[in-house]
Amino acid sequence: MDAGIIIQIVLLVVGFVFLIKGSDFFVDGSSNVAYLLKVPTIIVGLTIVAFGTSAPEAAVSITSSISGNNAMAVSNVIGSNLFNILMVIGVSAILSNLLMEKNVLKKDLPFLVAITLLLSIFIIVDWKISAIEGIILLVLLVGYVFFLIKSARKDSHAHDVNEPKLSLKKSIIFIIIGLAGIIIGGDLVVGSASAIAIAFGLSETLVGLTIVAIGTSLPEFVTSITALRKGENQLVIGNVIGSNIFNILFVLGASSAISEMPLNSSLLIDTVFMIFVTILCFIFGKTQEKYDKKEGIILIALFIAYMVFVILRN
Repeated sequence: MDAGIIIQIVLLVVGFVFLIKGSDFFVDGSSNVAYLLKVPTIIVGLTIVAFGTSAPEAAVSITSSISGNNAMAVSNVIGSNLFNILMVIGVSAILSNLLMEKNVLKKDLPFLVAITLLLSIFIIVDWKISAIEGIILLVLLVGYVFFLIKSARKDSHAHDVNEPKLSLKKSIIFIIIGLAGIIIGGDLVVGSASAIAIAFGLSETLVGLTIVAIGTSLPEFVTSITALRKGENQLVIGNVIGSNIFNILFVLGASSAISEMPLNSSLLIDTVFMIFVTILCFIFGKTQEKYDKKEGIILIALFIAYMVFVILRN
């Protein structure tokens, strides 16, 4: 293998490490500042942690958008959302039944289906996500976060506040280090992934849907498996749904607001498949109000079939 390719692969791995560790530092620092300010734990989980686990996708997609790699920016979000549902929920459901909360079934999951359909309309109508459409997504994000906070304050556990583990000074240092790691990692991943794609004659869409999407979804995957080991099954569902919502509204919203994102029709099948998988996720959750081992196997099988299709298509 060419030495240049080996260097790019090493840079890609280093980029993923920076992204994952950067998001860890960012979440720890931000959460601790919130605890110091007496912000309720549930609100921290619904906002800061959700932003933090989506930070790698944000860094990669915004960097891609600025550098003109729109195909990678959008395919990264589509691939990440598919990985979150098919693999994170799939693997978690095989390890343990995932019970659904009524609020998630009535509000959050239908909202995810709705914004997935909205994004698909934006993409398919004129094969671009305009700056105005990006602003619409960001406005929806603000409204969703406001709704989360308002709903959380009505919850009986909304006023629980964790004890801060770091001083304000250390928390700020963690935030700065985290943001630096996310930015550096995003730049490394986009640059090296693009170079690898060109060297092997692969499309940016393929790389975004596979290597980059899986790599940037590792925080969600690790968080979910850790939550399962601690018996916090609900965190798995909340983590996946929350991350997918933020990926669409914040990641693509910010990316397209910064720079209009013209796309090509090759993303049609991927977009339609994302709609199908999101609706399937809702149906599975609605039928028994849980995800069981059988449904987990189906989701993982769908992911494997999709990966084979995407690779052969290239």
